[in-house]
Amino acid sequence: MTDRPNPANPRRLPPDRRIEDYALIGDTQTAALVSTDGSIDWLCFPRFDSPACFAALLGTEDNGHWRIRPQDATATSTRQYRGDTLILETDWVTPTGSVRVIDFMPPRDAAPDVIRVVQGISGRVAMRSELRLRFDYGHIVPWVRQVDGQVVAIAGPDAVALRSDVHQYGKDFATYGDFEISPGDQAWFVLTWHASHEPLPRPANAMESLDQTESYWTEWIARSRDAGSSSEEVKRSLLTLKALTYSPSGGIVAAPTTSLPEDMGGERNWDYRFCWLRDATMTLAALIRSGYTEEASAWRDWLLRAIAGSPKDVQIMYGVTGERRLPELTADWLPGFGGSQPVRIGNAAADQLQLDVFGEVMDVLALARESEIGPSDDAWSVQQGLMNHLQGIWHEPDEGIWEVRGDRQHFTYSKVMTWVAFDRAARAVQRFGLSGPAKQWRATADEIHQQVCAQAYDPDRNTFTQAYGGKALDASVLLIPQVGFLPPTDARVVGTIEAVQRELAVDGFTRRYRTDHTDDGLSGDEGAFLICSFWLADSLALIGRVGEARALYDKLVALRNDVGLLAEEYDPATKRMLGNFPQAFSHLGLVNTAWHLNEHDKCTPLRPSSY
Repeated sequence: MTDRPNPANPRRLPPDRRIEDYALIGDTQTAALVSTDGSIDWLCFPRFDSPACFAALLGTEDNGHWRIRPQDATATSTRQYRGDTLILETDWVTPTGSVRVIDFMPPRDAAPDVIRVVQGISGRVAMRSELRLRFDYGHIVPWVRQVDGQVVAIAGPDAVALRSDVHQYGKDFATYGDFEISPGDQAWFVLTWHASHEPLPRPANAMESLDQTESYWTEWIARSRDAGSSSEEVKRSLLTLKALTYSPSGGIVAAPTTSLPEDMGGERNWDYRFCWLRDATMTLAALIRSGYTEEASAWRDWLLRAIAGSPKDVQIMYGVTGERRLPELTADWLPGFGGSQPVRIGNAAADQLQLDVFGEVMDVLALARESEIGPSDDAWSVQQGLMNHLQGIWHEPDEGIWEVRGDRQHFTYSKVMTWVAFDRAARAVQRFGLSGPAKQWRATADEIHQQVCAQAYDPDRNTFTQAYGGKALDASVLLIPQVGFLPPTDARVVGTIEAVQRELAVDGFTRRYRTDHTDDGLSGDEGAFLICSFWLADSLALIGRVGEARALYDKLVALRNDVGLLAEEYDPATKRMLGNFPQAFSHLGLVNTAWHLNEHDKCTPLRPSSY
């Protein structure tokens, strides 16, 4: 099979398709998105950041997908995860009977697998598997042939083999399997990737792998601490965060997808399949609170490896094993989700100056040092180098937490986090006897503190603003009390929280800023950022408005889709999710807010410190 399909007659996906229609399966090295229609529309092999072999998510079915569902078009489905696992079960009901499709990816020992099992429940149901492999993000039609009873597709460096107990046949540049299922019957499919220059890997046993995968997730989540009344949603968020972890290195990707739009039909489309330093403190706090010290330690160690080298070369994000070069290009052959273009691969924001990351790094290492993880022998020398470099650049403008592609500014949050860096450095010397110029660092922290209070505060509105001398508001200033810059009782903190509620929140769902007030170098608008909404709930709890905080948290939890997943944003007008999915930031916000409220339920006040 070497010809290309006819682009004039693409196989369209449903026009009303939504981001929240997808569920996640993964093996802690990569992940796939499965639609309510039974189609895997996104999968990158063998890593999160590898080229996709199924890219229908960002285009049409001709860009690659794998659907297993009843042949009857009137069939309806419901789905759920099997207990506290990442095994997806989709139950289909047809006029002639019902079946269950089980989708999962076994945590791998060697080659990555996607396994799909179909089981009969009642009656007799005609089923179809439609496999349309397209390598290089839906761009390359592979050469497909039968090898030793398997369907093998090869193009360039990639090879994928399909093994099944269902007969497969080729048609219209795809591989099909038609079969019928009755109670007690089952059919299985195993899709395995390997490097094309290597021999076919040893095939997995579908049913043994199912048992092993169930045991893996059940045993992992059993280690989590009880989160009180929020335990159900916290467990699902922790499972999602584990699924977004690249287990060989400990790095955690922001999301397993690229270019799901923040503005439907617009240009706000970014590749999130990388690891951001900004997520570090929130990630570590969530893992430690939940009892996952091993994962927290692995994340801390990943961070130290990633930033090793000259402090002037520290980036805001890295690849899953610490890669620095993440060049951004456009996949112009993909029409984008809902026509949202461009589709981007790579992320040019890796080259931006974002001063806040120095604060996040210093804060996460302080949190690790003061927790059960303990200090790292290598961490302090790295931190000293970072502080020496930051001493010379903290006063510069930058692109800020939201990675604007407009002009650099003196963003308030960036400056607050440079204060965090110097504060944590001085505190480390004073509390733990480490070497370093604590008096100089404390003096710099005091200088930054005075500057922020003088130049980033609007007395007329009693609020901190997005940037020095400006009027625009930014939800990131909600973190001022949470990082200890000012106490929650300070009138300026209360005023800032109320200003965010007044100017950025719609029914409690909080935008990160107003695009009509901020030149971020992009056209269009965007939805409410879910992490900012969780920050608002945290802030309300900090100032004693716990009832409001709980009500907002409950509203945010209610936004989760039918299998408990959250995207990056939510549009209150259309009531649709926006942005990459599922989003680690959103699930981190849920976990940390749940623990904050749980502490209040136990009459333990929320301590302002590391998020």
